[in-house]
Amino acid sequence: MISGDKNVRLDNTNAIVNDLQKAIEMGFTPLDFAQIQEHGILLQNIQNQLDFFKNGIAKTFLVEPATVSNGILKLSENDFQQKADFFDANKSNFKLVKFVPASGAASRMFKFLSEFLNDFDVENESINAYVNRKKDNELLIFIVGLEKLPFFKEVDSKLKEIFPNFDNLESDHKNFNFIKMILSSEYFDFANKPKAILPFHKYSNHFTTPIEEHLKECIHYSSSNGISYLHFTVTETHQTLFENKENNVKSKVEKESGITIKTSYSYQNKSTDTIAVDLNNNPIRDEMGKLVFRPGGHGALIENLNHLDADVVFIKNIDNVIQNNLESIAFYKKALAGILLELQQQIFNYLNEIENSNEEDLDEIKAFAKNKLNIEPLEDFQKYTLENKINYIKNILDRPIRVCGMVKNEGDPGGGPFWVQDSKGNVSLQIVETSQVDLTNVNQAKILADATHFNPVDLVCCLRSHRNEKFDLAQFVDHNSGFIVEKNKDGAPLKGYELPGLWNGAMAKWITVFVEVPLITFNPVKTVNDLLKPAHQPQ
Repeated sequence: MISGDKNVRLDNTNAIVNDLQKAIEMGFTPLDFAQIQEHGILLQNIQNQLDFFKNGIAKTFLVEPATVSNGILKLSENDFQQKADFFDANKSNFKLVKFVPASGAASRMFKFLSEFLNDFDVENESINAYVNRKKDNELLIFIVGLEKLPFFKEVDSKLKEIFPNFDNLESDHKNFNFIKMILSSEYFDFANKPKAILPFHKYSNHFTTPIEEHLKECIHYSSSNGISYLHFTVTETHQTLFENKENNVKSKVEKESGITIKTSYSYQNKSTDTIAVDLNNNPIRDEMGKLVFRPGGHGALIENLNHLDADVVFIKNIDNVIQNNLESIAFYKKALAGILLELQQQIFNYLNEIENSNEEDLDEIKAFAKNKLNIEPLEDFQKYTLENKINYIKNILDRPIRVCGMVKNEGDPGGGPFWVQDSKGNVSLQIVETSQVDLTNVNQAKILADATHFNPVDLVCCLRSHRNEKFDLAQFVDHNSGFIVEKNKDGAPLKGYELPGLWNGAMAKWITVFVEVPLITFNPVKTVNDLLKPAHQPQ
């Protein structure tokens, strides 16, 4: 007889042989197959991506924007206070984690400055002439606000150290050299560093980075039983930079607050990378003849979220921090979490008792799903047998829950809340990006333009079931809602595939509740000029 271990080895060998055969049938070589195996990417995923490139991805069908009282909950300040109090009263029963996607470099923050350095001739053109020629108001704002930037003094000191006569230079030469220094790889190299470690806020005797601001934030709302858990998703090569910044300030924040902060890190898994193709949908190769894979976008982070040991997770982007009014930020975060815990409590009660439910009980649960969770039961629900009704309700309620803050739309690029219809005719609330919408369809473009609210990535999530088991978040992804993007590599165009976004398709099958929150909660730094806004300036 063959032992169990030998059976397993034999099965694994057969699986590899079968996969190799499939790879060859897909047009890949044995060397390609070895590269795919090393990446840990499933062949079926690559086949799906190639199919998307060939056939396209169906656009999201918008029914109407989610608005106040039609998909977006609007609360009074008293209501917010009640929800925040409920959270504070119950948080000791839960492990809370703040989850911050933070792997992005700051290249977009300084894009207009990089373009300026590439196109400006300091000896033959004035900056004013350049601004007029390029209609570059961003550069003008940057120069006018230069001395208010948190890193101004440090850069200015370095310039005076390098150029002894710096104070005697003409203003255009001063400004040109300032911009050159902050982007130079020999000096500050800001555009190539992660946003998380850049100077964002200036205080009386020091400046802070987003890392420090998130450390200060997490103790205000994402802490229970004297512990605050903070998780950053980072690029592996940048983790040491994060840890150095964290170590410089964490003990101070802990001492002042009396709360222990436990920080952890994770990387975007290589197995979530996606294959790149040329404009004819053929896989492209690098100079060594190897297949080119690209990171799958922030949707890949659903796997990182899936591995968190947490009951309740706050999700917030790395650049959405504030210098002032931290108490207000914490208040609305706690209120969103209070809404989540109240809903979770009711859902768990229903699921724990549902097997003993009668028709009247089910009508109550159905009304709750419609009025509180925005879930409209199927039209023929009343025709179901009692057993099938129970199974249907268990299916719609036994899911991860997310409560998402929404701010009024003031023209920021990005996603928003909409009522969406899927291929089966089911309507649900979703966060939708512009790239998901068919803008050639006049009606769809109008619905997009009529949106009243914007997604600031302000989420509170419940990751456990009523059985106190972790959900497998991969089971709740809409795999048909990814993105095809056009990029450039070494001067040649390519097409890439980005996975369903973390708060878009990756959470498409979650229970979703949208709540209007004030604009003060949304203070992103998309360009360096955003650091000049009041939320990022000392008061």
